Amino acid sequence: MTIKRYGVEGGSGTGGQHLPFARAVEADGWLYVSGQVAMVNGEVIDGGIVAQSHQAIQNVLAILKEAGYGPEHVVRCGVWLDDTRDFQSFNRVFKEYFGANPPARACVQSAMVVDCKVEVDCIAYKK
Repeated sequence: MTIKRYGVEGGSGTGGQHLPFARAVEADGWLYVSGQVAMVNGEVIDGGIVAQSHQAIQNVLAILKEAGYGPEHVVRCGVWLDDTRDFQSFNRVFKEYFGANPPARACVQSAMVVDCKVEVDCIAYKK
């Protein structure tokens, strides 16, 4: 089995702190993407659930692309929302990216480790 790790050399979180995990790990066609929030250059973007959902999903898609995968390869997503009232708004954004190839998904309410409204991870597969 071949294992490839993406983003272990320089991943950074809020305030530029080095993150002790890979952005993604690939093993035998499976790609596991770590949870992504609406962060750009180490800072969570301003804006509500719609803007933050777009950015979190775009961050996931950027990692997928870096590894040679696309949204059509995503088989499962995990979603954490800070506020359950954001569920429908998040779903509308999610559908824009995954509507043609909807993955399995879990969505829960959770307190966030950073000051954000949503976090998204995924598992993708391709031969």
